Amino acid sequence: VGFALALWYALAQEKRVGFPKDTVTDLILIGAPVAIICARLYYVIFMWKDYAGDPMKIFAIWEGGLAIYGGLIGGFAAGLIYCKIKKINFYKVADVIAPAILIGQAIGRFGNFINAEAYGNITTLPWRMSIGATSYHPTFLYESVWNIIGFVILHLLRKKKKFDGFFLWAYLLWYGLGRVWIEALRTDSLMLGGLRISQVVAGVCIIVSVVVMIIKWKKSKCEG
Repeated sequence: VGFALALWYALAQEKRVGFPKDTVTDLILIGAPVAIICARLYYVIFMWKDYAGDPMKIFAIWEGGLAIYGGLIGGFAAGLIYCKIKKINFYKVADVIAPAILIGQAIGRFGNFINAEAYGNITTLPWRMSIGATSYHPTFLYESVWNIIGFVILHLLRKKKKFDGFFLWAYLLWYGLGRVWIEALRTDSLMLGGLRISQVVAGVCIIVSVVVMIIKWKKSKCEG
C-alpha cells in the first residue's frame, strides 16, 4: 500500500513538473529492486556474524533483515545512473521522488507492528506497544508519524523551492533528525562497536544537508 501510494503521488508530480512520460515509472522499476538488494546487503554487512556460518541465509529475506539506509543508498545510486544515461536532471527527479518516499516509509513502518518488531525500550506510556505481558515504545509509530509530518511539510512547500535538489536535501535532513532520536529508543539497532549505525548515518545526513542547503540557498539568492 505504501509503495502504491508513493508511486501515485510521484506520478501526479511528474505531470506537474513536465518530465518525459514514464520517467518516474522507469525509475521505480529500476530503483526498487536495487533498493531492496542494497537494503539487504547493508543489513548483512553489519550482521555478518549471523550469516558467516550459512551464507545461503543471506537470500532468506522473508526472515527479516532490510535496512532503510541501505535501500536509500541503492535507490538513489540507481536513479543517478539512470538520469545520467537519459540526460535528465537528477536533482529535479529526486525532488519529485523524495516526498513520495516519506509516504512509503510512513505506511511501510506498520509492517513492524504486524511483525511485532523494531520496537523500543520498555514503557508504561498510554500509547505503548504490548507484546505478551510487556509494553514497549512503539518506535514504528513514532517514525510513521514523523514521516507523515515531513511529507505534509514538503508537499506544502512544493511550489516554493529555491533550487533543484531542495526536496532531496530537505528529505534527508528531516528523516535524519527523526531517526537520530527514534533510533536511540530502539532495542534492535545495527551496531558498529558502541555506535548505532543508523544514528551515525542520520547525523552525517543532517550535517551534509544543512551545509549543502545553505550553500545552494545563498547561491540562488545571489543569482536571483
